[in-house]
Amino acid sequence: MSHQAVSIHLAKQADQHRWNTYVRSHPDGSPYHLFAWKQAVEQAYGHRSYYFYAESGGRLTGILPLFHLYFPGILNELTALPYCDVGNCLCDSDAVQDALLAEALKLQKTLRSRKLNLRGPLRETELKNKKFYAEATRKVRMLLELPTSSEELFLSFKSKLRSQIRKAEKNGIAYRWVGLEEMDSIYSVFSKNMHELGSPVHAKRWLRSVLENYKNNARVGLATFEGKAVGMAVILLNGSRASIPWASTLRDFNHLSPNMLLYWNVLQYSADNGCKLFDFGRSTEGAGTYNFKKQWGTQPVPLQWYTAFSSRGRGKVQERPRQFDIKNFIADIWKKLPLPFANFMGPRLRKYISL
Repeated sequence: MSHQAVSIHLAKQADQHRWNTYVRSHPDGSPYHLFAWKQAVEQAYGHRSYYFYAESGGRLTGILPLFHLYFPGILNELTALPYCDVGNCLCDSDAVQDALLAEALKLQKTLRSRKLNLRGPLRETELKNKKFYAEATRKVRMLLELPTSSEELFLSFKSKLRSQIRKAEKNGIAYRWVGLEEMDSIYSVFSKNMHELGSPVHAKRWLRSVLENYKNNARVGLATFEGKAVGMAVILLNGSRASIPWASTLRDFNHLSPNMLLYWNVLQYSADNGCKLFDFGRSTEGAGTYNFKKQWGTQPVPLQWYTAFSSRGRGKVQERPRQFDIKNFIADIWKKLPLPFANFMGPRLRKYISL
């Protein structure tokens, strides 16, 4: 079989359907790979995107979505993809991957970007091994294979987990699916939870942009107690895959277990709507979030992230324990800020934090 030449192009709006069709057909295609992520990031934060696709014999054979995060004198990085755990190159062959990576490295040089970050596995090729260093993330993705119905899923849970789900309802927690009309309630829970965690919050317009661009491929759930919003969760869909990028509950109501009802409902919806795999997102093994996700029957899959440095910033990626101390120090300060100020400053910082 002869090898067909690979040509690389920048995707335009008119390529959206072809792009999404390829993502949905690829075994590693995630909701984040869909064109809607490009539109949401551009609309909410204004970052420049470079969505490369490969063609061989007139057929689309690979994609590599990239964003340029830039702040003069401080930040100059290319990332696939910002604000999520995955965004790697999807392709049909080693040759296609190398053609896409070569184009990305060329762009990195043009933009004088210090780092090119890829969040996802790569095929073992000479170019990959020569240019990209594996990151020591110490993180895993928590994945759950779903049965064909929520009834079957519920019966697969241990009795303790089933009783915890029922306990939330007995405690008076109610759940419903909502839309943009409930954005104020959604954001009030989300922003307060992020503040309590010591993390700058995304802009309200970011959540709105995601929901507007994903349309029927996004759902938002709201947990309430006596009419007050106490929990929220967003799921994104891509054919047989579902991901939950954001879920939050108010700490004062956690003893009522709103998180159990939130997660059960998003899992129920996913199973009953043809999803075969549910991505709970990243966790550190042994941490509280890891144990919470593990109880649902998830399996940990190591996160494979790679970085290519410019000649000015060349060097292997290493674990830097001190950075975690700095991160915790900043988080402690952030928690002490007044909530209105944190909600004002948070989005202005968050747009430049790629995770």
